[in-house]
This record gives sequence, structure tokens and C-alpha cells, in this order.
Amino acid sequence: MRNLTEANLTEAVLARTVGCEDARTRRMLQSIIRHLHAIVREVEPTPEEWLAAIRFLTETGKMCDEKRQEFILLSDTLGISMLVDAINNRMTAGGTESSVLGPFYVEGAPARERGTDLAAEDSDETATFRGRVLTPRGEPIAGAVLEVWQTAASGFYDIQDPSQPPMHLRGKFQTGADGRYEFHTLKPVSYPIPTDGPVGALLALQGRQPYRPAHSHFIVSAPGFRRLVTELFAEGDEQLDADPVFGVKSSLVVHFKSDGTDARGRPHFLVEYDFVLETA
Repeated sequence: MRNLTEANLTEAVLARTVGCEDARTRRMLQSIIRHLHAIVREVEPTPEEWLAAIRFLTETGKMCDEKRQEFILLSDTLGISMLVDAINNRMTAGGTESSVLGPFYVEGAPARERGTDLAAEDSDETATFRGRVLTPRGEPIAGAVLEVWQTAASGFYDIQDPSQPPMHLRGKFQTGADGRYEFHTLKPVSYPIPTDGPVGALLALQGRQPYRPAHSHFIVSAPGFRRLVTELFAEGDEQLDADPVFGVKSSLVVHFKSDGTDARGRPHFLVEYDFVLETA
């Protein structure tokens, strides 16, 4: 087709997708094309503005490596990650609510014994997380695996901070026959998402703050149940209603109960929380 115009260009591009044999892929491509063309028609960017958008995406790609995923950060701050999460985790039986995975998840966390202190070498405030993994009927799930990770007191994850040992404050724990889990770690702190790249510049352009409320990450899984990706947030944190990645849900806000000091004399807090997994 020749002599394409503003009026017929979109349909001409859509027609070129008919050779895509996979129906799901074809549907997604056609939807993306329609929506991108609609955005261009609505905004009417100048060539200079469109080139600036391309440069932004180029710089976003340049910031990605094996330890940093700027595109995940972009998805998170635009609320897309949480929208995808919400669509794919519609609750049907009262399971624990999900939340964003985040850009600092690392595969291969080591298996730890129940009650292990992930913060044994740290001197900051500590916390014990304990509770059960249950079915929607309240029955314990034996052998469920909880994968946990969080930042150090500095606000940096191990893969951001060369001074931290690999897999610092990361681990996998398995529930016993009673469905119970327990581990010790640092009391999480509020911290800023990375702002030294294009996503940080985009946040600043919108006048948005970069601080996430204090939280710990969890992946909870067991055979026959839906895998749960979630976070637990500290009650009272000033950023709970301004999370730049939109991950906070009221059911995931927990109380860190001060209960004196731990065996090493560090200020200690207790969190008791039961995770409920929905049947797969």
C-alpha cells in the first residue's frame, strides 16, 4: 500500500500482522499498535519530542545489567507492574494479597534452617518474623517455602552495595508439619528507589518522591497452591500512602512490636503474620 495518510496508516500497519501465526501474540501486537497510534494522535508530539522519548528508552536500556533492571523500575513507577499483578492475582478464596516483585529479586537464595539469623553480622535494629502458612480453610501447609529478601539498614540491597556479602539478608525457609515458619533479620527501613537514571529523572519531572515505605519481600510457594509474591510493610511508616511503585495494601501492613533486645543486645521487634495460599 502506498500514499498512506493519518487516516489510514493504523489500519495498514495492523494488516501487516496477519502473518503472525500465534493468535495470542497477534492479538497483543495489534492492541499495542492501536494504543500507541492513539497516543500519538492524542498528544501530537513534535519530531523533537518523539526523539526525546526514544532517547529516554535508549538510556533506560543502557542502565540495565545483571544487577539492575531499569525497565522493571520504570514499569513499577508507572503502576504497570501492580496492574499486571492485580489482573493475574484476583483473589477468590481469601488468600494473602500479592504485591510487586521489585527490581532487586535474585534467584538462588540459600536454604536456611528455621530460626536462622540473617542479620547475625549486623549491629542495627533486628526483627523476628514468625507465623504460619495456611490454606484458605485455616489448615497448616507443611513444606511450604518462604523466600525472603530486604535491604540493609543503609537502604541498599546486597547487589547494590559491594560492602555487603553476596546473598546478605536473603534466604529460603521451609515450614514444618505445623505450617510454622520463623526467621530473624533486620528491621526494614524506608529507602529511595534508584534516582540516578532515567526513571529518577521522570519521577522528578512529575514532582514525585522516591522513597518506598519500610518493607520485607516474600515469595511463598507450596505444591498444589498458587505462588504468592508479596511484601510486608511497617505500620506507621510515613511513606505508606506515597509508595512510588504503588505496592502497599492495608492487609500487608504489619505491626513491629518492640520486645526489648535480642541475644546480642540489639533492639528487637516481633512480627507475627500468617500467609494464606490459594489452591492452584
